[in-house]
Parts: sequence; structure tokens; C-alpha cells
Amino acid sequence: MADSKREIERKYEATTATRLPDLSRVAGVFAVAHLGVAELDAVYYDTEDLRLAADSLTLRRRTGGGDAGWHLKFPVASGIRDELREPLSDTLPRSFAGLLRSRVRDRALVPVVRLLSARDVHHLLDADGALLAEISVDRVRAERLTGGGATAAWTEIEAELADDGDPAFLDAVEHRLGKAGIRPSASPSKLARALAETAPERSTSPADRPRPRTAGDHVLAYVRHQAEAIVALDPAVRRDLPDSVHQMRVATRRLRSVLRTYRKILDRGVTDPVGDELKWLAAELGIDRDQEVLDARLRARLDGLPRTLVLGPVRGRLRIWSVARRNGSRRRTVAVLDGKRYLALLESLDTLLAAPPLLPAASRAPGRALPRAVLKEYRRLAARVGHALELPPGHDRDVALHEARKAAKRARYAAEAARPALGRPAKRFANRMKAVQSLLGDHQDSVVAREALRTLAVQAHAAGEPSFTWGVLHGREAAAAEARERELPEVWERASRAKLRAALGG
Repeated sequence: MADSKREIERKYEATTATRLPDLSRVAGVFAVAHLGVAELDAVYYDTEDLRLAADSLTLRRRTGGGDAGWHLKFPVASGIRDELREPLSDTLPRSFAGLLRSRVRDRALVPVVRLLSARDVHHLLDADGALLAEISVDRVRAERLTGGGATAAWTEIEAELADDGDPAFLDAVEHRLGKAGIRPSASPSKLARALAETAPERSTSPADRPRPRTAGDHVLAYVRHQAEAIVALDPAVRRDLPDSVHQMRVATRRLRSVLRTYRKILDRGVTDPVGDELKWLAAELGIDRDQEVLDARLRARLDGLPRTLVLGPVRGRLRIWSVARRNGSRRRTVAVLDGKRYLALLESLDTLLAAPPLLPAASRAPGRALPRAVLKEYRRLAARVGHALELPPGHDRDVALHEARKAAKRARYAAEAARPALGRPAKRFANRMKAVQSLLGDHQDSVVAREALRTLAVQAHAAGEPSFTWGVLHGREAAAAEARERELPEVWERASRAKLRAALGG
């Protein structure tokens, strides 16, 4: 696995005549150490259509300085990036190829820009000699390696916070630089500036997309957002970042749901096969995620028991059971992301967005077409909730409530997609649907937990261990499910008010 660090930095405009002010006067700085000038030579790679740059990713091979090697940077927030590093080599590191696969796919990575920098480095140190920040004055020469070989040159100042430093320190540095007339750079990175200043022609960026006007525009905007989320979350899943699998699965489900809901907008003959593949991907991502949720629930329930009710090696059995079920699940997830079927799905999403299968209703005003689809999902949900409440407690009601939960998700996602067009009424409706979904989701989690607890009780009994604690937990889960069922009528009454639907146009 590549080395990783969180990079927090700010860039400032400068000229060859710019001089740094006395930074020892910044609060907290005890000394400024001048390390001299380093010569850096970096070649940046991207696809010919600049897919990485479009998502603010940078991939470079750099020599010179103290961190020669391959660097891959993912944006986190303004001025914050996760930088991954691999040792210097002639070819792209295998780990980087995997992290870039969702964006690059079968396209070749080629050199696009070369940056030669003379970096004059200064370290700001505290009273103990610890590094607070690195300040550098960079004289940069950029050469476009594609599209005519144009060049550009500039000088900039870069302030990078030391590892685990307080970002507020950079505010103090910026204040001092500002007093000297030094202003923040308009460009977020050297690569972005190099591409802009050496571009053979103006390219289209996401910011140039026309604003949604028709019903079709709004649906496609939501589809595009979810498709981009899947691609963006792919590297996070591979890096095993917290909640990444869950978020990728949610984006997959949202996308599939909106394709099904807005069938009057997008031709099902085209979208249904894509939806089938999204269903497959969500199921694959769910293998590890569902077990993770179940583990957390069972541990929390166990932690909530008085010690007098915990008999036998309960925690050990739960841990062994969990490890056995999750063994290899992460490897399987990465294998899915490396597979041809997943990459074909990403290509099909690109194709759908490039040539959307719009139906006549797509050209209508969003205030007419979108509410109809949202309210249709509501009616589906209402029918399922009504059916579930008519059933006596037991297996059939549990199944019916689970079906109602899925309908609540579709109604919620339908309203979320319509929110940019319909505004506050769609937001309120989505929130009410989310409340129904959450309650039914907790009920379903209890159903799954009880099945798991019964299995654990059987295993404990077969091993000669007390099964008493598993029975206690099973009873508490049953009580929790009953409580959710008692709450449902009231939650549903709030979600099903006619006034809420009327605000949408129903």
C-alpha cells in the first residue's frame, strides 16, 4: 500500500521581484530556517481527454527534492488533498493504476505537462525546533507535452502545513503575507494553472454545463451526480476509507431508483439493463456492509446488558462468527471493482449520459412532470404500508414492512431528484419519507439481528456453552421491533398528510 499523508496548503501570487516578509513575526514562530533552493522536475500524467484533471486529481512522476517518486493526489476540500506516494520507477505503480481505474478504464495515461521548478524553501519552527509549516517560493516553467507544446512561466508562493498541524496557523501566515501585499492565487494547483495557460483551446468544464430547465434536464442532472459519485468513491473503497462502501452503495441505489421512477422521462428499454447492473453492484457492495452493520448492532446490544446477564464466552463467539462471515469480503469487493462487468457498467453510464434516451415528457416543465412521478412512488408506499398494518405480527408482516421500506426509499430518492426544481416542498416530502424509511430500516435490522442471534444460540448450545445471553438479546430485539411497529402509524400519519402532497402539486 502506498504511503499516504493529508496535505494542507495554500498558494499565493508572486513575481520574480517578490520577497517574503519577516515570517518570524507570525504568532508561534520562534525561528525561520532557510534550506536553500531545490530543483524539481515533474511530469504529470492524464488521459488525452484529461479525465483526471476534470476531477481535480493529479498524478505525477517527480525527481529532485526530498520526495522524489510517484505522487497521486485526491481532493478532500479547498486547499486540502490526500497525497499518496510510491517510490520512483519507470512505470506507473500498480497500486495507483487500481485507484485510477474507475476514471481511466481502458484509456492510456500519457504525459501531458512537464513542470520545472526552482523551489526556495523556508521552514517555520516553534520554540522546540518542531516544524510548523514549509514556505517555498517557486519559480515554475511549464511545458505542454500534448497539443502543440506551448509553454508558460510564473512565480508563486506555497505555504504547506506540517503534519498534524493546526490549520489556523496558516491563517496567521496568510495575514502576514497579506500585509506585504501578497494575495492568494486564483489557481488551485500548479497543474491546473499549467493546463489553463498552455491550453490549445478552451475546454468545457462541469461549470460550463447549462442549468437544468426541463424535466429531463433535472433528472439527467441527478443521474449524472450519482454516476460521478460512484466513480469518485471507487478509490476510497479501494483504500478502505471509513463509510466509503456504504456511500458508494447508496449512490448506486439512488441511481437505480431514479431510473425506475422517472420512466416517463427516460426510456426503460435503455435504462432497465443499466438498472439491472446497478442492482448487481449494490448487492456486491452490500455483502460486507450488511455484516458491518449487523456486527455493530449486536456489539451495542451486548454492551448494553448488565454483566449478570452475560453468561459464557459470548464476546469471543460473536467475534469468531463475525470474522468467519467477513473473511475475504474486502478482497471480493476490490475484485468486483477490478472486474470487466463493473467497468462495463461505468461505460454504459457514460453512454447513457452522452446520448440520453429522452421521452416526450422530458421536454415538459419540471413543475408538471416531476411531481407526478414522486406522487406515484408515494401511492406505492401508501399501499404497502397499509397492507403491512393490516397483517398480524409475525413473519408475513416483517416481509411486508421490508417491502414498504424499499418503497419509502424510492419515494425519498424521487423527491431528492426533484428538489432542485420543486424546492422546499420536495425537501420536506423527502425528509418525511426518510423518517418512514429510517423507522422501517431499524425494524428490518432487528429482523436480521434476531435471525443471527438464533444462529449464534444454536452454535453456542452445540458447543456446550450457555445460550441464555443470546436468548436475552433475541428478546430485546423482538421488543425493539414491536416498539417500531407501534410507532409506525404516527410516523406514517405525519408523512402522509394531504397538505404535504398538495405542496408538490398532488
